[in-house]
Amino acid sequence: MSQLLQRGKALLSWTTCRIRYSTSQVEILDGKTKKQLCYLDKVEPNATIREIRLMFHKLYPRWYPARQSIKLDPKGKSLRDEEILQHLPVGTTATLYFKDLGPQIGWTTVFLIEYTGPLFIYFLFYFRMPFVYGLDERFTSSPHPVVNTLKCFCLAVSSLACICHSFHYIKRLIETVFVHRFSHGTMPLRNIVKEHSLMLSVWLWHRAAVEMQTPCFLDVCENCLYYWGFAAWLAYYINHPLYTPPSYGKKQINFAVIMFLLCEAGNFSIHVALSDLRRNGSKTRKIPYPTKNPFTWLFFFVSCPNYTYEVGTWISFTIMTQCVPVGLFTLLCFIQMTIWAKDKHCTYLREFKDYPSLRMPIIPFLL
Repeated sequence: MSQLLQRGKALLSWTTCRIRYSTSQVEILDGKTKKQLCYLDKVEPNATIREIRLMFHKLYPRWYPARQSIKLDPKGKSLRDEEILQHLPVGTTATLYFKDLGPQIGWTTVFLIEYTGPLFIYFLFYFRMPFVYGLDERFTSSPHPVVNTLKCFCLAVSSLACICHSFHYIKRLIETVFVHRFSHGTMPLRNIVKEHSLMLSVWLWHRAAVEMQTPCFLDVCENCLYYWGFAAWLAYYINHPLYTPPSYGKKQINFAVIMFLLCEAGNFSIHVALSDLRRNGSKTRKIPYPTKNPFTWLFFFVSCPNYTYEVGTWISFTIMTQCVPVGLFTLLCFIQMTIWAKDKHCTYLREFKDYPSLRMPIIPFLL
């Protein structure tokens, strides 16, 4: 009889513990003031951070989930949506810290804005609007047939450059809508305002020839200058009435066009291959491998062939136009993409023990 009573007490105790553990409490504090914002009672232990964000959003409608940063420590990293409450180092009462990320904008919208801008900006210079170059007689006519012939060739080069430049950004727009899958859905709205205001300031700096009164050129380049700001800078020189054609004429241009088209095809193929790794909305990182498409075979040698092809595209555009600003832009692109490629390469090595050892970040066998 005593054994039965002991078993009954043990069963009752186990049941009580299970009932107590079946729900948790979550206290959310302001990350700056440490003031309590809300207290969520009876939260399931297997609830995800995303579900907690939704609960918090019901109490504070202005802070929608994408605007919330939920942390275990005010100075720590933001918790991911898929993390589960009971797997975090918290007790039955979890204390989380909230930070307002500000108004958000979707990455698709961000890229559509950034890639649409260069299209329209370039056309302003290609059509030689009067407020850009003026209507100086020296720029518009010449009595010498040889000079007029040279001008016709320059116009042909400028037109070809405009076609290639437009094709590049139209391709990017198509990829943004139909190909790319973003691991992060949004970015702070203030970032895109900051980036494009900096780009505009660089262009105004160039036009006004202001010295030592603007932000450092390389600092501005770090803020996506090559979208709007560089589009204006490149177009200004390529379409200038005094622009001179490439030194080796048609041979140089034909070589550059072939290289440009191959690199664009390769870049698109890599983006499609990477997109296929995240079908059905999956955010799990996987090792990308070559497919039957020959353009993807560069995966045998580098971790980020999309950057390799992108740099190749701008190298070909530099050869095609033989323009110093384009060459500088290409160099800056290469530096930035090398940094991105190295970071991604290190991430692959850290997450996958069986990652191919032959691969380099961006340049086969070298870098």
